[in-house]
Amino acid sequence: MDYRVLLYYHYTTIEDPAAFSAEHLKACKELNLKGRILVANEGINGTVSGTVEETNAYMELMKNHPLFEGIVFKIDEADKHAFKKMHVRPRPELVNLSLEDDINPHEITGRYLSPEQFLNEMQDENTVVLDVRNTYEYDVGHFRGAIRPEVETFRDTPQWVRDNRELFEGKRVLTYCTGGIRCEKFSGWLKREGIGEDVGQLHGGVASYGKDPVAKGQLWDGQMYVFDERLTVPINQVEHVVVGRDHFDGTPCERYINCANPDCNKQIICSEENELKHLGGCSIECSKHERNRYIAIHNLSEEFVEQQIKWLENQEVKA
Repeated sequence: MDYRVLLYYHYTTIEDPAAFSAEHLKACKELNLKGRILVANEGINGTVSGTVEETNAYMELMKNHPLFEGIVFKIDEADKHAFKKMHVRPRPELVNLSLEDDINPHEITGRYLSPEQFLNEMQDENTVVLDVRNTYEYDVGHFRGAIRPEVETFRDTPQWVRDNRELFEGKRVLTYCTGGIRCEKFSGWLKREGIGEDVGQLHGGVASYGKDPVAKGQLWDGQMYVFDERLTVPINQVEHVVVGRDHFDGTPCERYINCANPDCNKQIICSEENELKHLGGCSIECSKHERNRYIAIHNLSEEFVEQQIKWLENQEVKA
């Protein structure tokens, strides 16, 4: 394939994130990259796409920068850009845990586990596997038997763990996330809180696990959610088990869409057939929205839209 998607993070000290962001955006645009990069005092976290030549040049640029010695890139082959634009933005934190006393991964973090080690340890009966992503990420794919915290944002996870501490008592706790950055902090928080007998993290995240020649993505069911236009990518090289369920009828599905109501924009798992039936909306209110993007993009006739709205209203009455 002619394109690549690079996923990376690096905890380091960046004195002036705003100035660095402006300079870095210019460099990325000169390389014709597209993507989303966050910069904070504590480091950098990004996903960018470009041609093989452009991404090679970017990796070389980063590896030669004194702030990013040892930076690691996860590389996915692609047939086009995974983003529409290039953004580099300064932020207070790379990942928002909203802790009064923040975690510095250079000072405290869980044991790093290679994909092979993670595969072996998660099958031990005295081990619990904790997904530290959001529910919509878990719902389309996760490690078999992993705990799903009922949270919508990462910053809510610490309180959920405190409220369910009994799940981890006397257990080895293994954490995982997409690329590893959330686990760096969260595994450190678990250690500081004294939760679990031992805390480990999947080094490099699920993105690395799916490419490992030994682990081969085993015991991962579904697909992995990613924060670009691909939305999901395959992980398990040995077997594929669909765990996602259609938002409307509960049938097996792993196709994500954004609700067509721009004021809602909720992400739901939905088949193409049901997307059309519901005019791209996650609810009847969103289907009826005056600025429904699905209707505009597909240039649907007023007659068809009225017909579908009547059908949705009838379905609601029957329910």
